[in-house]
Amino acid sequence: MINGYTTIVLHLVIIIPLLANNIIILLSEHKINRLIDERRIIVGIFVRLLEKLFVILALTFFCGAFGQFALGDVIPKFIITLIRFSVWGISTTLICIFWKDTIFILLRNKILFLLTFLSFISFIWSVAPEFTLSNIRDVMMMTCFGLYFASRFTLKEQIQLIALTLLIGAFLSTIFSLGLPAIGKHGAPHPGAWKGIYGDKNNFGSMMVLSSLAFFMLPKDNLKLYKWGGFIVSLILILLSTSKTSLIIFFLLILFIFFYKEFRWQGKISVIFVDLGVLLLGCISLLIFSYWAEFLTSLQRDPTLTGRVPVWGFVISKLMERPLLGYGREGFWAPNSSFAISAGQTVTSGGWVTPHAHNGFLDIALDVGLIGLLLFLITFVITFARSLKQAYAAEYPEELWSLAFLCFLVMNNLTESFLLRGANLYWVLYISTAFTLSQKRFVKSKIRHIKYLHEREVSINI
Repeated sequence: MINGYTTIVLHLVIIIPLLANNIIILLSEHKINRLIDERRIIVGIFVRLLEKLFVILALTFFCGAFGQFALGDVIPKFIITLIRFSVWGISTTLICIFWKDTIFILLRNKILFLLTFLSFISFIWSVAPEFTLSNIRDVMMMTCFGLYFASRFTLKEQIQLIALTLLIGAFLSTIFSLGLPAIGKHGAPHPGAWKGIYGDKNNFGSMMVLSSLAFFMLPKDNLKLYKWGGFIVSLILILLSTSKTSLIIFFLLILFIFFYKEFRWQGKISVIFVDLGVLLLGCISLLIFSYWAEFLTSLQRDPTLTGRVPVWGFVISKLMERPLLGYGREGFWAPNSSFAISAGQTVTSGGWVTPHAHNGFLDIALDVGLIGLLLFLITFVITFARSLKQAYAAEYPEELWSLAFLCFLVMNNLTESFLLRGANLYWVLYISTAFTLSQKRFVKSKIRHIKYLHEREVSINI
C-alpha cells in the first residue's frame, strides 16, 4: 500500500512540474504571438501614416505648388528635383510591390492605358522630339501615382487626403499672400489678385474650387466644423483670386450637386424637375449664344475670351495638317516653336508667345492627334457612365465625388488646359477616378501582403 502511494506521489511530482512547464510555455507563446500581432499593428499604422504623408507631398507637387512662379522661387531647385523623382520612384516601387492590384486595374482600363502609351511614344512623330522626350516623364509619373493612389486607398480615403492637401495649400497661400505678396499676389495686369502658392490666379481659383468640392463631399464621420470650415475658406479664397471662371464653376457645381441630391430618382417629380432644368438650361444657352458679345461685356470680359477664340481657330487649322497623331507631347508649344509664336500673333503683335491652347481637349488633340482625343473621349464616356451608376445608388456624400469631379473637369478645360499638359493634379485625379470606378463589385481584400496594413476595398471582375 505504501509502495502504491509512493508511486502516485512520484508520478505527481514528475507530472505536475511538466504540466506547469507546458502551461507556462503555452502562455508564453500566446503572449509572444500577441506581442507580435501588436507590433504588426503598430508597424502597419506607422507605414500607413508614411503613405498618407507621401500622398500629401505628391498631391502638393502635382498641384503646381513647386512651380516656377510659385514656391519654386524660394525653394532650391535641387530640392524640387528630389521631390519630383521621389514621387515617381516611390509610387513606381509601390505599384510593383502590389503588382496584383496593378495588373488587375490595368486590365480593366485598357483604353486609358493605350492613351497613356500613345502619349509616351509620341516623341517618334513629334516636331520637337527632344522636348517631348524630356516631358514624357510627367506622363509616366502621373500614371504611376494615379494607379498607386487608386489601388491603395478607398474613395473615402482619397477625398479625405485631397481635402487635407488643398487645405494645407490654402493655409500656405494665405501666409504667402499676406506675408510675401511678391509671391502670393499678382502684379499687373491683375494687381492685388491672390495666386497663393500656385503661381497664377486662375490656377489658384481652380484649386480652391476643387478644395470646396472635396470638403463638400467629405464623409459624414468628419467633424462638421472641419468640413464646413474648409468649404467656407475655399469659397473666400476663390473670391480673393478674382477668377470669374472659377466662381461660375463653383456655383454651377454646387447647384448641380444640390439638385442631384434632392431630386434624383424620385419618380414623377424627378422627371418634372429634369425637364424644367433642361428647358431652363436651353433658354439660358440660347440667350448666351444669341447675345454672346453683350453677355461677356456685361461680365467685363473680352468677347473673344481674352484672345482664346483666335488661338482656337489657329490651333484647329494646324491640327488639320496633322490630324491623326498630332505634333507629339507638347511639341506644338515647345520653346521657340514657330507654331506658338504664330498663335500669339493672332492675338497681338507685341511678341506674346502662347503657352498652350487654353483648352484641354484641343491640347490632347495637338499632342496625340484625333486618335488620341477619340481614345480619351471613349474613356471619359465610360468613366462618366460608371460615375452615374455609382451616384444612382449613393448612400454617402463621397459617392457623388466622381460624378461631380468629372463635371468639374469638363468645365475647367473649356477655357484652360488642365488635362495632359505638364505634371498636373487634374490628370492624376482623372486617372485615379477612372481606376477606382472600374471596380464593379467591392469585396474585402484577401491579399496577404496588406493584411495588417489596412482594410480596404478592391474589386473583382464580373
